[in-house]
Amino acid sequence: MARKNDYDYFDGFIKLSEYCCSAAEMLDDNIKKYDAETLQEKMKKMHEIEHAADLEGHEIIRRLAREFITPIDREDIVQLLHQIDDITDCIEDVLLHMYMYNVKSIREDAFGFSKIILQSCQELKDTFEEFKNFKKSKEIHKKIVHINKLEEDGDNLYTEAVRKLHMTSTDAIEIMTWTIAFNRFEKCCDACEEAANVVESIIMKNS
Repeated sequence: MARKNDYDYFDGFIKLSEYCCSAAEMLDDNIKKYDAETLQEKMKKMHEIEHAADLEGHEIIRRLAREFITPIDREDIVQLLHQIDDITDCIEDVLLHMYMYNVKSIREDAFGFSKIILQSCQELKDTFEEFKNFKKSKEIHKKIVHINKLEEDGDNLYTEAVRKLHMTSTDAIEIMTWTIAFNRFEKCCDACEEAANVVESIIMKNS
């Protein structure tokens, strides 16, 4: 029986995934209602989400250092924390790029990326809600597969978006700016898939 003061790492994973969802929602909203003039203010709000997620992650590490018994291997907990943290970092990097490169308007393909990223984060949160009872869950594998499918959609969108960019623009700065931007969008999709893959490997190890 777990002691009353034992920390629930699975709840911790859910909290971290909620920060991912908040960051993805903010990104999606900013892409849909893009305004270069207010981007710096929006970046500060995005960083607040990323910072809060970091604090939550540090708290989990602090508790982990004091625990003798954990529900899954300690190295798996640490790896999963890093993977979830990478998602919020990648999402923040998208807005940071828009600000640094002084992007004035959004290309159409960016809307597709922000939608895929938001769906991936929401699906990942659902995955973590199932994770605590992964041995009995009938849904967790479906959710992981769906995240993998969303990452494939992101890969395909990246390929087509970069091709369209080079076919429709002759502005070297625009091509460079958006090639990097699309790469950063695609990294967000990759980060979600990598977190889901870690969950899957932990399930396999503990089954």
